[in-house]
Amino acid sequence: MRHQPATTNRHRAILALAGLVGTFFLSPAHSGDWRQFRGNAANSIAQGENLPTELSGGSIAWKVELPGRGLSGPIAVGQQILLTASSGYSQDRLHILSIDAETGETQWERQFEATGRTGCHPKMCIATPTPASDGERIFAFYSSSDLICTDLAGNLQWYRGFGAEYRNASNSLGMSSSPIVIGSTVIIQAESEAEAFAAGVDTLTGETKWKIDRPRKANWTSPTILPATNGKPALALLQSSAGLSAVDPETGDVVWTFDNGASTIPSSLVVDGTVVIPSNGLTSVRPSADGTKIESIWNSSNLGPSTPSPVVINGLTITVNSAGALSAGDVTTGERLWQLRLKGKFSSTPLASNGHLFFFNETGYAFVVRPEREKGEIVSELDLAETILCSPAASDNALYVRSDGHLWKFAEQR
Repeated sequence: MRHQPATTNRHRAILALAGLVGTFFLSPAHSGDWRQFRGNAANSIAQGENLPTELSGGSIAWKVELPGRGLSGPIAVGQQILLTASSGYSQDRLHILSIDAETGETQWERQFEATGRTGCHPKMCIATPTPASDGERIFAFYSSSDLICTDLAGNLQWYRGFGAEYRNASNSLGMSSSPIVIGSTVIIQAESEAEAFAAGVDTLTGETKWKIDRPRKANWTSPTILPATNGKPALALLQSSAGLSAVDPETGDVVWTFDNGASTIPSSLVVDGTVVIPSNGLTSVRPSADGTKIESIWNSSNLGPSTPSPVVINGLTITVNSAGALSAGDVTTGERLWQLRLKGKFSSTPLASNGHLFFFNETGYAFVVRPEREKGEIVSELDLAETILCSPAASDNALYVRSDGHLWKFAEQR
């Protein structure tokens, strides 16, 4: 099913709302990019980064004030840190911001009007999904099911009001699924009890390449990527209460399914061809050589995550439960090796880099943990004293995290 973007008077008015703040320029994509939720590979691993492990006031390179509300994580493209926000009495004002990675200065800001429903739980907001980028464009998705594409200078390229097109694909708590980009397709999930679908949208034109029905149940998970292997193309992994589906990003065809159920909050990840699924605790599967089916490797009922998605580092599978306890399991067997108590509750998925894990709890307390086979050790702690529900990002040896009010950059000071 192909679908042309709407060109109604309402959408023409929306185009006119795109204001200009700051300067125009394009930033080239480079190896330090962090282009979507949980990074380029959607697995929370910051390859090649050397982040500061002693977090303190002295490691804060800058702190900048943000408009409105936002639980979406930042992304990085070149020297631009990009993030979204929502504002207004009913949170129907949608923001995209570009911030200079070196100075923290706002380069530009654009504002748009939501076309879909903007009701949500007070803990959430309309700017909950993390945006994505293909290195040339920004794809900002919101709980209102609006998908907005700008170039890196903030110029509007296209606007899809999925919330207006499919008005029943919403829930009273709010939506939080973040988009991913595979090749020339940006993939979204909009799933609720009333209506549920996933769609692949052409990154250049905004046209719908495909749209598939999904299980009708509220779902806050985000799609992830199964990289290309053995001559097989990369696949999008879509998670729901029914399980996990591997989908061709060009056609929407389902290649294989895992139908043993899965969580509707923390998302799956892929490391070295192994898929780790929040299912019946935690389940590990591997696609067959021909890529048409999967085999189960292990299941561990005592490694189940709460809200944060699992992370793999140093041969360990890391999860955080609802009591704030970190559990480490053997990635090859699923055996739980140790636990480490952290303070508070967590919504943010931790980031893994240079042999360490970077956690932020809901009250803004940061932890740097060094996980080893025998035990885990808290290396440093820092209280940012603001509510943090987003997942952090890493780029050019710097760590970025945001609250409703501020965006922080942590880096070794020159």
